[in-house]
Amino acid sequence: MTESYTARPSGAGVYHLGEGPVWDPARRRLLWVDIDGHTVHQGELDEAAGTIGVTGTWRFTAEACAVAVAESGELLVAERETLTRIDLDGTRTELARVLPHGSASRLNDGAVDPAGRFLVGSLDPRQRSGTEVLVRLDRDGLTTLDADLTLSNGLAWSPAGDRLYSIDTVPGVVWVRDYGPSCGPRHEAFRITDGLPDGMCADADGNLWIAVWGGGRVERRTPQGRLLATVTVDAPHTTSVTFAGPDLNLLVITTATTDLTPADLAHHPDSGRLFIADVDAAGLLTPYWKPSS
Repeated sequence: MTESYTARPSGAGVYHLGEGPVWDPARRRLLWVDIDGHTVHQGELDEAAGTIGVTGTWRFTAEACAVAVAESGELLVAERETLTRIDLDGTRTELARVLPHGSASRLNDGAVDPAGRFLVGSLDPRQRSGTEVLVRLDRDGLTTLDADLTLSNGLAWSPAGDRLYSIDTVPGVVWVRDYGPSCGPRHEAFRITDGLPDGMCADADGNLWIAVWGGGRVERRTPQGRLLATVTVDAPHTTSVTFAGPDLNLLVITTATTDLTPADLAHHPDSGRLFIADVDAAGLLTPYWKPSS
């Protein structure tokens, strides 16, 4: 028997393609992106009210696809083709070019691994099969983990940090591989066929929480794919998830208005907003990005 939860809207902001929420415990803030809005946002979580209020915004000339934070507060932003560091004084420095200039593809979801290294994947809006990448920013540059994906998406690690889960959205596959100083070969863990798996995080028990684009829900699954719980979200395009708050017991969900018709938006007026759900689980601390890693 699966558990059922319902998410509630949190905050007044509406985002074209809200994505990539990250909880920064040192500053008690949430970070997230609006990819098509070309923005990165930070917000303050009011646990008592169950709301997230925007306290800052960084703007870009093109897509802002993912964000990570260093322990000192610096940001790492995956722009359309490059990775950019934002210092505390606002200075921006390009750290790496992932995709060629003018590429038809763009960067997409990213996350920090247990060693403090940033991983990010790519997608082609035309969904050409088998050419997209998943890369890692290492001390000496970029390391390619995969180069045959269709739409690289959610990333999560086991509580011990020894397994990496990654999503290829269009075929609906959740991959798993041994992870450490070197990466083992990937294997198919399971597939989601009712909707498209998007962003993902793991909880302290090692289960995966997966936002399902087109499904208006988040699913909690075991690493083998058994469905444990469903979180209903009144927004068809649920995009990503993270655990937030001092006890990491609040599930924050991003959503999008992209590709929704006027009729869709009339029926789901909270599409594009942040949502929060109280669930019977606690998350894992998101590792801080280590700029020298």
